[in-house]
Amino acid sequence: MRLVKLLPSVVAFALAAPLALTVAAAPIEIDLSHRLDEERGERLEKVVARFNARQKDYQLNVVRRVEGDAPKTLNLVTRDEQAQFVAAKESFKPLYQVMQQAKQPFDGRKLSPELKVGLDDRKGNLFALPIALSTPVLYINKEAFRKAGLDPEKPPKTWIEAQKTADKLFDSGSKCPYTTSWPAWVHIDNLSAWNGAEVSTAKGKLDFNGLVQVKHVAMLITWSKAKFFTYFGRRDEADRRFAAGECGMLTSSSALFGTLHESRKVETGVSALPYHDDVPGTPQQTLADGASLWVGAGKKPAEYKGVAQFVSFLMEPDLQVEFTAVEGFLPMTAVARAAAGSQLLRADVAGLEVAYAQLQGKGALRELRVSQIEPVRIIVEEELEAAWSGSKPAKEALDNAVDRGNAVLPAALKAQLLK
Repeated sequence: MRLVKLLPSVVAFALAAPLALTVAAAPIEIDLSHRLDEERGERLEKVVARFNARQKDYQLNVVRRVEGDAPKTLNLVTRDEQAQFVAAKESFKPLYQVMQQAKQPFDGRKLSPELKVGLDDRKGNLFALPIALSTPVLYINKEAFRKAGLDPEKPPKTWIEAQKTADKLFDSGSKCPYTTSWPAWVHIDNLSAWNGAEVSTAKGKLDFNGLVQVKHVAMLITWSKAKFFTYFGRRDEADRRFAAGECGMLTSSSALFGTLHESRKVETGVSALPYHDDVPGTPQQTLADGASLWVGAGKKPAEYKGVAQFVSFLMEPDLQVEFTAVEGFLPMTAVARAAAGSQLLRADVAGLEVAYAQLQGKGALRELRVSQIEPVRIIVEEELEAAWSGSKPAKEALDNAVDRGNAVLPAALKAQLLK
């Protein structure tokens, strides 16, 4: 009789067991949000697909981030978005805590200091992962150089040399001897760091209207009038013009090297960012900036374990080599950099070597960067455009940029610093 009474329960359990096992075996869904363009978004999807294919416990889904949305479990943040995420850091879980709690090996101290600026605390603990960093360099169109009677193996090292080069390119028929992408990043943040000038005072006030910056902007005004310098916009429009063979020289992200080298539409050379050799102590050090990966707060422990596995996947040296070869990004660790140097062809690694040499200079690391504070960046680029179009002299444009920038800086800066 007792067996008869137990039978329905046994049958019910037996019927339910397969369903329970099926539910338990289903992968845990993790969303990764981004605001990349279509081409870069597709490359991100390929990386995520490889992670999904190598394990069955987690399913990462790449989704496009919409302004105002709550943070997803994973959030890929571009350079110009970083200040917004830092300001809302309470909405995110520090990466080092995620890795510790998941018991995944992770030591943020192995990352070079210049790659972690703005993303770690005073103890070196990473709040987010700097996964796609670069620094500005000079690209040259070797065919255009030959046409102008210039040696493509001897690109200009200084801005004076670059001016003489632009003159010869113009005389040879070039309608765009020189152009630039990301003007505030290249011509304020990195121009200042590379030439030993500050962008802010010790008290945190903007201060990028000094002699070095004024002289540089004035030089570009002269270039613009002489048709040596063609300005195409605030983002990477100039990259596409250079890639199409329209321009002789370009200052832009070192991450562009992989794309240019792979396309082979333009025979491209890469060299260090020019410096002003009449400034004592130059060159010093450029800045590393780029995308970072942030983890949303308030998620389930199982999701954080998946995040930790994905981060470990991203930090594998072989994947870092691929990021360097295909995307031109700086490897995050010394091990990854050594692997890149040993596995890539010399031509493929040239951009990496130039970028790393610039980052190893003697200058101090700069935490405040006008290109990462959107209201300030917009003001700076408005004033640079006014100068380069001939509407304002260099000193007036930079004085206005500093005054206007300081008026909007305090609220943004107060929330921005992690330390």
